[in-house]
Amino acid sequence: MNHEIAEHKLTFHVQLSATRRGARLARLLATEQLRSWGVPFEDPAQVIAELAANAATHGLVPGRDFRLAVLSDADTLRIEVTDARGDRLPDPQGSGLRESGHGLTLVDALADRWGTRPGPFPCKTVWAEFDLPMWGR
Repeated sequence: MNHEIAEHKLTFHVQLSATRRGARLARLLATEQLRSWGVPFEDPAQVIAELAANAATHGLVPGRDFRLAVLSDADTLRIEVTDARGDRLPDPQGSGLRESGHGLTLVDALADRWGTRPGPFPCKTVWAEFDLPMWGR
């Protein structure tokens, strides 16, 4: 784990196993970090849980971990989850009628913006951002 303060920018990075346990740990560690920064953490914790669960489920490559990064400055909180399946992009609509697969709908509802970026090969990063001034920071 690594966290640092540089030029009013807070960063937290952790690499975790692409398992359900790793996804749960991502949420717990990030929630504690956000709490220590004094940033509201309820909605970001939900987004972290969804993105980490997706990395452990849909981004799984046996033997490969996923990486969580949480970055904050005075205006924005950014969450990034990088997994080893750059060939599998998130489908916000889901596919068909399923009981699961609605996590990205939740991410879309909670975050101010979200998206994906490729690389480094063979990985992809799914990110979400929250505007902090709305929270009175």
